[in-house]
Amino acid sequence: MLSHYNITSGIIQTCTFDSVSRKADGIDTQVMLGVLPFSHVFGLMLITHLGTYRGDEIIVMPRFEFEPFLVAVSRFKIQQLPIVPPIVIQMLDRRELCSKYDLSSVRFVYTGAAPLGKETVDDLLSVYPKWRLGQGYGMTETATVFIQSSEHDTQVGTTGSLLPAAKARIVDPDGREITEYEKPGELLIQSPTVSLGYFNNPKATAETFFEDGDGRWIRTGDEVLVRMSESGNEHFVVVDRVKELIKVKGHQVAPAELESHLLTHSAVSDCAVIQIPDARAGEVPKAFVVKANHAYQSDEELARDIQRYVEEHKARYKWLKGGVEFIDAIPKSPTGKILRRKLRDREREARKSRGAKL
Repeated sequence: MLSHYNITSGIIQTCTFDSVSRKADGIDTQVMLGVLPFSHVFGLMLITHLGTYRGDEIIVMPRFEFEPFLVAVSRFKIQQLPIVPPIVIQMLDRRELCSKYDLSSVRFVYTGAAPLGKETVDDLLSVYPKWRLGQGYGMTETATVFIQSSEHDTQVGTTGSLLPAAKARIVDPDGREITEYEKPGELLIQSPTVSLGYFNNPKATAETFFEDGDGRWIRTGDEVLVRMSESGNEHFVVVDRVKELIKVKGHQVAPAELESHLLTHSAVSDCAVIQIPDARAGEVPKAFVVKANHAYQSDEELARDIQRYVEEHKARYKWLKGGVEFIDAIPKSPTGKILRRKLRDREREARKSRGAKL
C-alpha cells in the first residue's frame, strides 16, 4: 500500500538528487522517452510523475517495439533514455540496425528494474562512448528508487548513492550491522517512501517491515556492498537476491555475475542462471541460454564451449556444473526481471520426468 506521502516524497527525493547535475549542465527541461509501462512503479514514478513535475517533454510509446523505439529516439531527439536491461541487450545484439539511426541526441541512459552487469555496460559504452549511463535501485514497496547514479558520478558496476532523506543498513545473516566497505550483506532501508505494508496481508507485512528506535525499515531481501567511488562518494553494488544466491560447498555464487559474463559470449543472446541440487556440493549453477542467430555449433558443442568460457574466467565453485540448457526465450516480467521461479519449476518437472524413466 503506497500512500500519497510515499509517492510525493519519492518525486521530491529524486528531483532534489538530480538537480545538482542538471544545474551543472545547464538543463532546465529535456526530452525523455516514455517506453516503460506506466502500470509498473518504475515507469509510473520516473516518467508520468517525475518527468511531468519537472516539466520535461515526454514522448510516449504505446508499446515497445525495437525499430519504432529507434525511430522515436532519432526523430524526437531524445536526451534522457529510461530503459530496462533487455532493451540494452537488444541494442547490443542488433547494433547493425541501431547504426542506421541517429542516436546522438542521447545524453543519459538510465536503467532499472533489474541489474545491468559490468560487462554489458562496458559493451554499450564502447558502442556509444559519449553516453552517460546510470542505474537506479528500488522496489515497488518503496515507491521505486532510493539509490541511483548521479550523471556526474557514474561508476560502472554500481547503482549509485542514497537519495536525500534515505538511510541504509547492511546486516549479516545474524542481523549484525556491517560497516566495512566491500563486505556484502542484506540491505535494510529507511525512507519516507517506505510503504504502509501489504494490503490485507499482516504476515507478509511483519516479515518485510519493522520499526526500531530509528524509525520504520524495510528488509529488501537483496545482498549489497558499499564501494567508494573515484569522486569519494559511497556507491552501492547489488550482488543478488539473498534467496537466489547459489550455495556451492559453502561458497556464495551470484547468478547475476554469471549472467553478465555469459552475455559477453558471442553465441549468447540472452541467459539466466539458477541453482540446482547436487549431492556433493549442495547446489550448483545451471545456465539457460538463448542462442544468438548466428550461432553455428551443435547444442552439445556450444554448451561445452560456454562452460569452458566460464571456467577460463571464474573460480571453480562458479563453474556451470549444472550444465547448459538452450531455450527459446528467458521468462521475464514486463520490466525485464528474470522470472527464475518459472525456470526452477521447469527444472523440477524435468527432473521428475527423468526420475520416472529410471
